[in-house]
Amino acid sequence: MKLDDFLAAMVMAPTTSQLDLTSAYAPVRRDLDVVVRLFDAEVTADLPFVNELVATVRSYRGKMLRPALLLLAGKATGTITATHHTLGAVVELVHMATLVHDDVLDEATERRRHPTIAALAGNTAAVLLGDFLISHAFHLCSSLNDQYASRRIGATTNTVCEGEMLQDWQQGNFALTEAEYLDIIRRKTAVLTATCCALGARYAGASQAQIDALESFGLAVGVAFQIVDDVLDIAGNEHTIGKTLGLDLDLGKATLPLIHFLREAESSDRAAMLRRLKVRAERTGEYLRGRLEDSGSLLYALQEAERYVRQAQCRLDLLPASDARSSLLALADFVVQRQF
Repeated sequence: MKLDDFLAAMVMAPTTSQLDLTSAYAPVRRDLDVVVRLFDAEVTADLPFVNELVATVRSYRGKMLRPALLLLAGKATGTITATHHTLGAVVELVHMATLVHDDVLDEATERRRHPTIAALAGNTAAVLLGDFLISHAFHLCSSLNDQYASRRIGATTNTVCEGEMLQDWQQGNFALTEAEYLDIIRRKTAVLTATCCALGARYAGASQAQIDALESFGLAVGVAFQIVDDVLDIAGNEHTIGKTLGLDLDLGKATLPLIHFLREAESSDRAAMLRRLKVRAERTGEYLRGRLEDSGSLLYALQEAERYVRQAQCRLDLLPASDARSSLLALADFVVQRQF
């Protein structure tokens, strides 16, 4: 199967993924509106220039996938409370902070068709604003009646930072294995989606078995999300996606398509690719996409992402049938159907 055939089959597949995000979010739409209001109120500053930077961050607020997962996990296992609203704002603050910091690390100039904070105000302002958002996340979380969520989110942000440091440490290592790559993306991306689902269930009064199932669901969805993100960085359309692409290989980050290519290619093809990768100026996107697509490596990565989605969906068998459960299934499918 070719890459284009796989993508076409995924889009046409008659699954719950045919729900658009508006429909998928319907069971928690009013709750998401509350989350947005809490987020905006929390980050309002008394310094006009800070508010201008925060307004740019608000423009990055697109899918709100993480608070939606938290709320849907709660709705699928019990009742949504004010605690869920607070935690939804907290995880979105954490996520936004990581985006602001990631754009510094990746030297990105555009996100959601808007200039990045680093492009607008410089790296120093971007780092400080990311810190500002993280600080507000924990300030808001401290308003809850118990410390479990604060400790869990603190542990999660520690793991996210470890994942980013691990990826930075491995930069330029084109001998990175698939297992090492998966360890990085579980830490830097998937752990936060896992925490969102687990917290949503816990604060809805779910059983421990349901909490564990939803945490596993979130981890698998997060892995799939990052694999697809890494494929999009190579094969995506910048205009469609609305952010700077082609940065991973340019910065020496070995992601799953390249790892698969270097593992499976003939020695001469492997050597030619490595020669190209060692010279940053020669890492042209068209050449790399062509080689990774022709070899089947992009397709392999997308098929692995789909496999993680199916694993995630199986974990929801423990939950009773409901609109919220259907939406969780749809959001898992959405991960591998984002536009290229």
